[in-house]
Amino acid sequence: MSTQAFATAAPSTDRLTALKDSAYRIRMHALDMGETQGQGYIGQALGVADLLAVVYKDVLNHRPDEPEWPGRDRFLLSIGHYAIALYAALAEAGVLDVAELATYGSDDSRLPMSGMASYTPGMEISGGSLGHGLGVAAGMALGLRHQGSGARVYNLLSDGELDEGSTWEAALACAHHGLDNVTALVDVNALQADGPTKGVLRTEPVTAKWEAFGWHAIRVDGNDIGALVAAFDSLRGHRGSPAVLICDTRIGCGVPMLETREKAHFMRVEEHEWQLARQQLTDRHNRGSAGSVSVGSQGK
Repeated sequence: MSTQAFATAAPSTDRLTALKDSAYRIRMHALDMGETQGQGYIGQALGVADLLAVVYKDVLNHRPDEPEWPGRDRFLLSIGHYAIALYAALAEAGVLDVAELATYGSDDSRLPMSGMASYTPGMEISGGSLGHGLGVAAGMALGLRHQGSGARVYNLLSDGELDEGSTWEAALACAHHGLDNVTALVDVNALQADGPTKGVLRTEPVTAKWEAFGWHAIRVDGNDIGALVAAFDSLRGHRGSPAVLICDTRIGCGVPMLETREKAHFMRVEEHEWQLARQQLTDRHNRGSAGSVSVGSQGK
């Protein structure tokens, strides 16, 4: 994994502690929702929790009690099956009531298993068919620029989504129009529905590819809160081109028994395992290591 150093002030211990606590609660919310279905995209939710904690607590300019505020930064979840992770983050951010998470995936719930903008406050687009998010981000960013808005657009996409040609068409468009109000966030967890991503369609060296498309690219350990904070601090000052933060994450991060599960894309968790998972998560968090998993080089 290519990890970069940044010429920014080191984040305070209090700041990092608050973010690690936030990531812990996001993971716990995801486990609670997962138990209502007994299965789902739990591994991805655990893996991306650190990134979402930093984004919603430390990066986005938004108003939790006014999710359609025109001046807000837009966060686009184009990987709709990660909705369980975003619901957990929206509850942590105060956009959703934590009690509503118990309705996840049930009839008449505002929290369907795949993200739907028409259902959920704070869900900017409907995801599911991969490869659409960055194109929508480009359009939003152009519109905001024409309006003279200082709002930014963030698009969370997966490494599997880099298989889609439409993603790269949108990447070209963002660079062509100089959309420095767009930041792509790529979750590289090395796994997709058909197997390891490097076996489905290899895209490494992925950082060099984004740079070749005209983007400012940074790659970090996406389960290292400190590295994420430093990366976003660095990106705040970037102008002149779109930026991409490539995050190497681990499926099931924070819950040892799920980090090593063989069938992890859509994960089945037995009834008796949920409480054990919560206990492992709490134990890992209390030891102060939930966000410090060492992620090795992961092929696309």
